[in-house]
Amino acid sequence: LVPPLLLISAVLGSILGGIATPTESASVGAIGAIVLTMAKRRFGYAILRDVTIATATITSMVFVILLGASVFSIVFRMMGGDALVHEFLAGLPGGAIGALLVVMAVMFVLGFILDTFEIIFIVIPITAPILLHLGVDPLWLGVLVGVNLQTSFLTPPFGFSLFYLRGVAPSTITTGQIYRGVVPFVALQLIAIGVLLAFPALATWLPGLIFR
Repeated sequence: LVPPLLLISAVLGSILGGIATPTESASVGAIGAIVLTMAKRRFGYAILRDVTIATATITSMVFVILLGASVFSIVFRMMGGDALVHEFLAGLPGGAIGALLVVMAVMFVLGFILDTFEIIFIVIPITAPILLHLGVDPLWLGVLVGVNLQTSFLTPPFGFSLFYLRGVAPSTITTGQIYRGVVPFVALQLIAIGVLLAFPALATWLPGLIFR
């Protein structure tokens, strides 16, 4: 348990300490993982090859999604879609809070059919500038988005956590039972979003204290 905690501390500590950017901290984690594997005498060419292939595959998938999302965003703006969204959100009752509630609701619904990456690359570039212009705190918005997107791992039919559970669950447990069992956890996510909306300081106090 201690070595993984040290690895996590090294990654997060390098970011919080200003030693490395989030992207650079990934290399810190990779080097740390290699060191831990060597310390346990499990390091070998086969493991390194498999990890490298898996990393390249996932990275390629992310960049393909990013490319498609960028094209969509460019076309959307060329057709005046961003101005339409801005006009819609700015005209909602409740001002910034009303707009934020609508964006959170849309992201929650999209979590049923889209992966986290798609939502981040498509929805955030369109809605985030509008919300920031309306006066929403960027840190608060980021935490809300993060908590909201966690539900995309839980909500059927495409929640990745559900597929992971299906893979390890006994054959006596049906997919329907897994879907029903995840409902309380989705409810907890919604409660967490509601608490963060009601008390923004929960998201901003600690980072503000660290980076004061």
